[in-house]
Amino acid sequence: MNSIKRFVILTLTTTLGVASLNAMADKRIAAASNQTWKAECGSCHVAYPPSLLPADSWHVLMSGLDKHFGVDASVDAKTAAEIDSFLQRNAGRNRGTSAKPILRITETAWFRHEHDEVGASVWKNPKVKTASNCAACHTGAEQGNYSERGIRLPR
Repeated sequence: MNSIKRFVILTLTTTLGVASLNAMADKRIAAASNQTWKAECGSCHVAYPPSLLPADSWHVLMSGLDKHFGVDASVDAKTAAEIDSFLQRNAGRNRGTSAKPILRITETAWFRHEHDEVGASVWKNPKVKTASNCAACHTGAEQGNYSERGIRLPR
């Protein structure tokens, strides 16, 4: 193979490899949307993308809104049914083998893997307070963009 062919192959391989790495680094969660879900859930916290938990987890969460992590987040029956239906249709796959549904996204294997390099000092930062405060570091969380390029650690 002559040097020009080698150069072209190397250039194409490098270009495709960089494009693949950029795509992998740009973590966008599926952009399912429902105005009622966004308004109700997003009024207190980021309206977490439904794909972050399996359907059974969302159903348990929606069934216990009167005790939603220590807060009464109750909504009327029609609103609850609409949100539950939306979450069920757009839920993630159940990847675990646990008989008990995971109710906190921060307790999923995916979350732990993605945040394993985050130091304790970040979680203790008063501007972060808790691992569930995605928008504290992920500037595009409201739009479902959790790309590493959009991370800004609060000072």
